Amino acid sequence: MAVECVAGSHVAPEDKFDYFWRQQGEWVEEPNRRRGGESGVQRVMSANGRLLYSKRQTGHIYRSWLHPFGRPTVLRERDAIKGLRLLDVRVPELVFCEARRDADHHWKALLVTAALDGFDEIEHWYAAGGRERYGEVVHERVLKELAGTLARMHKGRWQHGCLYIKHIFVRVMGEGDSATVDVALLDFEKCRQRLTAHRAASHDMRQLRRHSSWSDSDWQKLSYFYETAFGSAIKGLTK
Repeated sequence: MAVECVAGSHVAPEDKFDYFWRQQGEWVEEPNRRRGGESGVQRVMSANGRLLYSKRQTGHIYRSWLHPFGRPTVLRERDAIKGLRLLDVRVPELVFCEARRDADHHWKALLVTAALDGFDEIEHWYAAGGRERYGEVVHERVLKELAGTLARMHKGRWQHGCLYIKHIFVRVMGEGDSATVDVALLDFEKCRQRLTAHRAASHDMRQLRRHSSWSDSDWQKLSYFYETAFGSAIKGLTK
């Protein structure tokens, strides 16, 4: 399976899977049993002190018409990360990804990504008073940047598939109205390309509406920015 590395460069390529598999850290997502196996995420430190997130899976697969016998979900996530980066969608940096079968033909898989430095989960940013600190001009900039990020993803026909507000991260730097805003997305286990951009957009945006805490007025602004960036209206986004 394909591998992309920016850490563990002192390890021979054929040994990298075992090297990253041996790395242990704090569980930030305890292993869940689903899809015929287990999947969980640990926070680990690289040899050079870089914070990484390691998704560890055993027998955790999805099936599709291309992969009727099953394929580890981290490989779908890797494909999405690479595809979204080409669309200028900010996503975690891919450090390592590989899947292999053990002696009993069971899948073991790893996806290691770098931490999103300086980013906060958007709900944490709200809870910490980010909106009050920076004011409404910057908050509208946050909504507009998020809308543009989602529109670029969808125009590339990528559907996140599990777009909850907890998967949106924001970084605001500077002071006052001149502050800069960046938005990042994560968790692409269910991400796939649809036949049309509109199908991808309709699924994700309706899902985000159901699983977000924005007020009606904030959602109206986000919807306006999104449909402007996407280039067409999405039925059902607003009341």
